[in-house]
Amino acid sequence: MNYRELGSTGKLVSRLCFGTLTMGPFQRNLTISEGAALFERAFSRGINFLDTAEIYETYPHVREAVRLKEDVFICTKSYSYDEATAEASFRKAVEGIGREYIDVFLLHEQESGLTIKGHAGAIEYFLKKKEQGYIGAIGLSTHYIGCMRAAAKHPELDVLFPLINKKGVGIADGTADEMLAAIKEAKAAGKGMIAMKPLGGGHLIKEREEALEYVLGLDCVDTVAMGMQSFDEIDYNAAVFSGETPDPELAERLGRVRRRMLIQDWCQGCGACVDACRNHAISMVDGIARIDYSKCATCGYCARACPQFNIKVI
Repeated sequence: MNYRELGSTGKLVSRLCFGTLTMGPFQRNLTISEGAALFERAFSRGINFLDTAEIYETYPHVREAVRLKEDVFICTKSYSYDEATAEASFRKAVEGIGREYIDVFLLHEQESGLTIKGHAGAIEYFLKKKEQGYIGAIGLSTHYIGCMRAAAKHPELDVLFPLINKKGVGIADGTADEMLAAIKEAKAAGKGMIAMKPLGGGHLIKEREEALEYVLGLDCVDTVAMGMQSFDEIDYNAAVFSGETPDPELAERLGRVRRRMLIQDWCQGCGACVDACRNHAISMVDGIARIDYSKCATCGYCARACPQFNIKVI
């Protein structure tokens, strides 16, 4: 496995970060023991960095990861906005994970400079915990180019977690090239950089090799978070991020894995996905998008059209 320092935090993290969203109820809903088996495999391949979030409901899984590897680096995120909500989120994290120290604590899904300003109370709380030695670094995650540009100007933010992939799938306010320019700007300002959605929420799986080659070629990115839900996915991704050629049989097996569409419960019923579906596989039922799998080709055009990035291929 290859490793890089996460910005100027002093943390030497694996180029491949294990995203735990796939373990939780939003996706596979794995048991603790099932998650532990995946963590063991990941650790054996040199992965030392895990990404979670309060909303993922995977703290029990991460707690098991800490039991297996005490020195694992952990990044978590919350929607806290003031001192009270930040304190509640911090307590939930340390109690859920079973460790008093959090390596990286981020504001989740920030949208602009205005939302950063609106979360000033939470930032101040996390800075206080950092000064007390309970948090290693703070920052934010975002799907927005404008937010990345604003965050680059905030010296108190150590780590940024932007969405970037070769086609820009899921970027809320522009193109992949525009997001990349913002990432480079933030990196030049000394920010640690964690990339998310290199496979576009699953929509670039058929172009896996090219998609991973793209993100690995970005020197401005320190580590790349990927959700993994099987030994095969861990082995394939770990090989790629270690500079190895994956076993052709492994690549073939992954190519045969059947994927399905996931529509998050917070779908706003705008209907953009219905208009985008060429196979007429999506309809609105009680204000929520529903998929007819007999017609769905898992092409991903619906996800590209969704303004809230609520649709994923898993």
